[in-house]
Amino acid sequence: MKNKYDLIIIGGGAAGLGAAQYAARANLETLVIEEMAHGGQALLIDKLENYPGILEPIDGYGWSEIMKNQAENFGAEFGFTTVNKINKLGKEFQLDTDNGVLSAKAVIVATGAKHRHLGAAGEEELSGRGVSYCATCDGPFFKGKRILVVGGGDAACDEAMFLSKLTDKLVMIHRKDRFRAQKALAARVLANPKIEVRFDTVVESIKGDKAVETVSLKELKTGKIYEEAFSAVFIFVGSIPQTGFMPEDCAKDDNGYLVTDENMETNIKGLFAAGDVRTTPFRQVVTAVSDGAIAAHSAAKYIDEIEGQAYGHL
Repeated sequence: MKNKYDLIIIGGGAAGLGAAQYAARANLETLVIEEMAHGGQALLIDKLENYPGILEPIDGYGWSEIMKNQAENFGAEFGFTTVNKINKLGKEFQLDTDNGVLSAKAVIVATGAKHRHLGAAGEEELSGRGVSYCATCDGPFFKGKRILVVGGGDAACDEAMFLSKLTDKLVMIHRKDRFRAQKALAARVLANPKIEVRFDTVVESIKGDKAVETVSLKELKTGKIYEEAFSAVFIFVGSIPQTGFMPEDCAKDDNGYLVTDENMETNIKGLFAAGDVRTTPFRQVVTAVSDGAIAAHSAAKYIDEIEGQAYGHL
């Protein structure tokens, strides 16, 4: 890695990879920074079958490799380090990283959000093998199967309604005695004959050899623990946007997600956000890539403007 770039993209998941391609094609000196491995949440996908243009299902790792190779072919550079802080000094951004200070004319934050986990035994071991955090991604693999949904907020109720179109053997549990979702949404779930709702219930453990087979559940009021057969467990207990390094004055919503305009720009000029880290109504690989493309296009226009090369300055 050099010390200075036109654009630095923080995060090498779907949004970051999409941004890298469009930025590099716009002839920007582009660096993508990742902590671990490029691909982000996409690496957890067993079969990506609903991405436009890919007829045969591909695993998340294979898809990520293709995206990275395309970006590199266009000229993007990839590096591995941790960003600790972003500061804007004049027209330049400085990134304090574990490998020293990097600077750029514009920055795209594409660090995503981590699904909040239950911490139940077997959850991590069976992730991607029946344990899922995305109904749209994985629900179709369990058509007609017994499905357990965990959660009680808007996302859990939305995803339960979606999954009820795929099976009539759906059980939904929540640790409280009522949903915390919007009343109208909660009412639709409770009125759905395909969804059996159990309040005051939590997951004790998830079991299975090569895939989810059974789940141990606990009734909080009675202390009773019982085991039940399920083919999948969909967990929707919140997400944690990865924004700890952001400037304090960068606008966020009540849940900590970055607020952007339609150009993916935050309230700080030249600082953009794309993918799951920002406030968005739909979180999918295809929408994250789209966010990244828009952010890169907007960043290129911003750089032209501060350098006096935008069309309006000619």
